[in-house]
Amino acid sequence: MLFNSYIFILLFLPLSLTGYFVCNAKGKYEWGKAWLTAMSLWFYAWFYVKYVLIIAGSILGNYALYRLLLGRRGREAGRRGDLYLTAAGAGANLGVLFYYKYYDFFVENINALCHTQFTLQRVLLPLGISFFTFQQIGFLVDTYQGRTKNYPFMEYALFVTFFPQLIAGPIVTYDEMIDQFADPQRKKWDAQWMSKGLYAFVCGLAKKVLIADIFGKAVAWGYGNPEALSGLTALWLIASYSIQLYFDFSGYCDMARGIGLMFRIELPVNFFSPYKAHHLIEFWKRWHMTLTRFFTRYLYIPLGGSRKGTVRTCVNIMIVYFLSGLWHGAGWTFLFWGVMHGLIYVLTKLLLPVVERVPKALGRLLNLILIQVLWVFFRAETMGQAWQVLAKAVSGGYALAGVPEGFAEQFRTPEFFYCLKVLHLDTLPYGIYFLMLAYMAAAWLLILCCRNVKERLEDFRPTMANSLCTAVLFLWSLVSLSEVSTFLYFNF
Repeated sequence: MLFNSYIFILLFLPLSLTGYFVCNAKGKYEWGKAWLTAMSLWFYAWFYVKYVLIIAGSILGNYALYRLLLGRRGREAGRRGDLYLTAAGAGANLGVLFYYKYYDFFVENINALCHTQFTLQRVLLPLGISFFTFQQIGFLVDTYQGRTKNYPFMEYALFVTFFPQLIAGPIVTYDEMIDQFADPQRKKWDAQWMSKGLYAFVCGLAKKVLIADIFGKAVAWGYGNPEALSGLTALWLIASYSIQLYFDFSGYCDMARGIGLMFRIELPVNFFSPYKAHHLIEFWKRWHMTLTRFFTRYLYIPLGGSRKGTVRTCVNIMIVYFLSGLWHGAGWTFLFWGVMHGLIYVLTKLLLPVVERVPKALGRLLNLILIQVLWVFFRAETMGQAWQVLAKAVSGGYALAGVPEGFAEQFRTPEFFYCLKVLHLDTLPYGIYFLMLAYMAAAWLLILCCRNVKERLEDFRPTMANSLCTAVLFLWSLVSLSEVSTFLYFNF
């Protein structure tokens, strides 16, 4: 089930909220958690019902291992048996993830290198498996380190399945979620929390439906017709994907956080205006923040972090970004994207005193260009296609008239095109490009010059102006839901 769908907005979300708060109002807190867990499983089953067995088996297996580790706590603390159990649990989780996400990738490459004919499984990737796998691995490691308490099964199941963060994050930790589910002060319906949640949800919905999906159509056309790209069109294509991914992921994060607020649950911030970063190190403190936190806490620090000299620090960083690329997808493009981020991160870290002396405006511009170039490999289906797009971008042909009409027409949304026709602007020279230029300018203005939703929520008040803005954006987005598209991070 998608956040940006009629069934979710008009049926699932109201039903989930109503059942949860009715149970809590009657003092049936366990029923409320059971209701929310059941609704979360329904949410997951909507995509492919058979994969409920996978997440259910994962929850049961990890919870059983957690109880085993918890029962051993205090008996010769730090004994190797606990470490072996934790390693076995992490290995089992990663084994399931490997089978569904990476098996065919590795087999294809083995067949190509060794001229073998191993059979590909062609299995459908269970949505969210990367997220709930990492989430539970982190929980097991925290249990081994003695940080977790004695949690009932229902609270653990809800911690894993809570539907706002189940499919595309954020990757939450037990200490920021389970205690919230158990807090009786958060059980009561509250108008202030609901209004803030609705505001964040609608802002995210508008980002997804009214901006990301429009640019997504242009991106799909461009990558589907690489031979038709001129130099300027390739540049527009690169910028368009950067905008699509930004508003798609930002929109999801805002919607997830907004839904959490409606339930009086605060999800961690996962996205904080990353294109305003002055260098790549700062970018990764703003983009997919909980993934960065996971790799830092459970991989980078155990590897030694920055405590064992410069060379070891650089190696640790490269390991993290290699695995980050692999986490995002089973393909050479993702691996290349991750390795390049790692190399530039290391170089930036080594030259940080020099980098920080670069004027902020110039640093932001250079970093933004770098990120957009690397996004090409993130989006392309093959390395060849990525190099083809980049080659087109520097091949010349930068006249606006050289942009194919098929690309420009993807920005011809009915509401704005009608305005152009009424004003007879569509008949002017280059009139077909007006909406494309307007969308691009508006998107960059929002990205670089406006406050993000987290900042707006800090001083949010349910005023008449905010209510009117929320209502207009909601109705506009609702009318535009005829073409439902999945969030890009569902693929990871």
